[in-house]
Amino acid sequence: MQFYQRGNVRIRYQEIGSGFPVLIIPGGGQNSTIAWGSNNAPFNSTEEFKNEYRCITADLRNAHSGESFGPLEIDRPWDSYTDDHLGLMDHLGAKRFMVIGYCIGGPFIANLIKRAPERVVAAVIAQPVGFNKKTPYMYDASMKNWAPGLLKRRPDLTMDMIDKFLTRMYLTDADFLFTVTRDFMRACQTPVLVLPDDTPAHPYDVSIDCAMLAPRAEMTFYPWKDTKDKIPLAVRHVRSFMRAHRPATA
Repeated sequence: MQFYQRGNVRIRYQEIGSGFPVLIIPGGGQNSTIAWGSNNAPFNSTEEFKNEYRCITADLRNAHSGESFGPLEIDRPWDSYTDDHLGLMDHLGAKRFMVIGYCIGGPFIANLIKRAPERVVAAVIAQPVGFNKKTPYMYDASMKNWAPGLLKRRPDLTMDMIDKFLTRMYLTDADFLFTVTRDFMRACQTPVLVLPDDTPAHPYDVSIDCAMLAPRAEMTFYPWKDTKDKIPLAVRHVRSFMRAHRPATA
C-alpha cells in the first residue's frame, strides 16, 4: 500500500499490474475501501484484470475502516471525493484511464465523466447506487453504518456536521445518480457498460435509466450475480467491453 498526499488530504492506494490504467472504485458506500474490493465485491477487479491493465484502487476519504483521511467538505461532498480520484490519477501520471465502479462508484463515475470527459475513456458501472423513490436509503444507511465509526476516529467532527454532509450528498439533489441528471446521461458520449442490480441501495430503475439514456451504453444480463456460476459470464462481458475501448496508448 502507498499514500498520496495533497494538502490536508491523504489517500491510501494500491497499484498492481501494468498496461493501460484502470481506476477501480470499491463499493461499500461511505466505507468504500481496498479491502471491500478484495473481499466483498461480486468479483475482484484487480485480480481479474491485473494481467492486462494497470489496476489502481484506493480507500475512500474518511471511510472508517480505511486509511484515507481529509476534511469533511459539507458544501461539496461528491466533488471532494472526485478531487481525490482525479488527484490520485494525476499523481500516478495517468492522463487517460478506464474506470470500474461498484455501488457508490456509479455516482462517482458519472461525476468523473462530468468533470473530466476527455480523461475517462470508458466506464463499467456495477450495481450503481441511486435515488430510491420509496425511502432515503443511502442517507439512513450512512448515518447508521458510517457516522458512528467515523466519530470514534475523528473527534474533530460532530454528528451535526455528518448529518449536513450526508444531507447534501443524498437528499438535496435526490434523483437518479445524485451527481448528474438524466439530461446529462442523454448527452454522454463516454462508452458505458452497466451491470444492474435491484436492492434498496441499488435501485433497478437507476441501472436501466443509465443504460437506456447514454447513447454509447451497453448492459449485461440480469440477474448476473445471484449465483456464482453466472458471475464469470458477466466478467467476460466486462473484459470484452474494456478491450473494445482500450486505446493503444495512455
